[in-house]
Amino acid sequence: MPTLPPDGVVAVVKRDCPTCALVAPVLADLVRAGRVRAVLSQDDPTFPGGVPVLDDADLELSWSLGIETVPTLVRLADGSEVERTEGWSRERWSSLLGVEELAPDLPPHRPGCASLTVDPTWAEELLVRHGAGRMRSRRVALGEQEDELEAVFDRGWSDGLPVVPPTEARVLRMLAGTDRDPAEIVAVVPPDLVGCTVEKVAVNAVLAGCRPEYLPVVLAAVEAACTDEFNIHGLLATTYFSGPLVVVNGPVAPAIGLNAGGNALGQGNRANSTIGRALQLVIRNVGGGRPGHGGVDRATLGNPGKVGWCFAEDEQGSPWEPLSVARGLAPGRSAVTLFAGAGVTPVVDQLSRTPDSLARSFAAVLRSVAHPKLVIAFDALLVVCPEHARVFREAGWERARLMAELDALLTIDGAELARGVGGIDEGVPVDIATGRSLPKFRPGGLLVAHAGGRAGMFSAVIGGWAGGAVGSEPVTRPVRWP
Repeated sequence: MPTLPPDGVVAVVKRDCPTCALVAPVLADLVRAGRVRAVLSQDDPTFPGGVPVLDDADLELSWSLGIETVPTLVRLADGSEVERTEGWSRERWSSLLGVEELAPDLPPHRPGCASLTVDPTWAEELLVRHGAGRMRSRRVALGEQEDELEAVFDRGWSDGLPVVPPTEARVLRMLAGTDRDPAEIVAVVPPDLVGCTVEKVAVNAVLAGCRPEYLPVVLAAVEAACTDEFNIHGLLATTYFSGPLVVVNGPVAPAIGLNAGGNALGQGNRANSTIGRALQLVIRNVGGGRPGHGGVDRATLGNPGKVGWCFAEDEQGSPWEPLSVARGLAPGRSAVTLFAGAGVTPVVDQLSRTPDSLARSFAAVLRSVAHPKLVIAFDALLVVCPEHARVFREAGWERARLMAELDALLTIDGAELARGVGGIDEGVPVDIATGRSLPKFRPGGLLVAHAGGRAGMFSAVIGGWAGGAVGSEPVTRPVRWP
């Protein structure tokens, strides 16, 4: 393979580029004058004519230089790049080469063409050629007649829906979404307590259909899920409905296209649909947390969100500080909050125009979480829609005011909660309920976020699993972004 000179200017061209053809005579003169030390040609070792050319048909030298556009001039010193310019610009070429009155007969500027290193024909091969050696995951060879989509189902890597086969090239592209070392251990994943690397998260992010820019959010979600506080092992093993719900805050959310508006809790957005799914696939494929016969996931019914559940908080339209800030992170910091969500209960209130009335509506629905006569044990996430949020904004209610009002409204006379009251055997033991009032939620067990479409007076209560030390604590973790 040809080698680059350690010092001087190197030009990279291809014949199949009008701008390269335009500057070819000038480039040949510069080589003869010693201003350009070497010319790399990506597609024709005879171009440009009349001067020695380094044949870069395998694109190794172009890859090593990080060439994305031709023509490109690169100045090297002791083997390291110190300056470059792309395309043709008389002013920039003159400055880089130290030549005045350069090519006065040419137009002052012409854009270049895409380098073959970024051509789809070559890009995937180059990516695998140069990146596969740093990957440690086991390669699985498929039979010649195997359908790759069916093969993934057959090997148990799917959650029941089609997945994207994790080829080397796809995993390497996914890893480009983070600067973290692929071999870094992100978390020890229950129930099998397997150390999960960045690379393994990337494999499952590919399976889920994520884009590379989603990977930092998935990594943060995996870290949060595998903490003792969140207790993903217990969440898997419970017969209750819940699974991990990912709420995203900060600049990463709009940057990667997460939906915080209409249908934020539903389908139709790639980031929302795949980030939570990637987390669940990590738990399944790395940690061994699978449902079904012999599996650890023992949910009696489950809920559709267990395929994968993620949404962003609408911070711009919110009357309150973001959820992540309320939970202790600095404003402007990208973050995920994991909550053990059991499903969505609608809050329909189209008549309340005062915060007092609307808070009472919220409290009435919140009281029904798990069961109207069960208190303290179960957490909840209240998602306030923009039309409801406007009522609080216009009245000047901050988050603390709303939380205080809800706490008061959700402190319930034990006489209503005792077992047997109302002809319902379920409830609080009589000796505990008698003569006292009890809070519906433990301290910190009620979260509030803002999201949803601009039209429709429909908020939502997302019930949680058992809260705190007996179950799952919501966990907030920063996202390494950008």
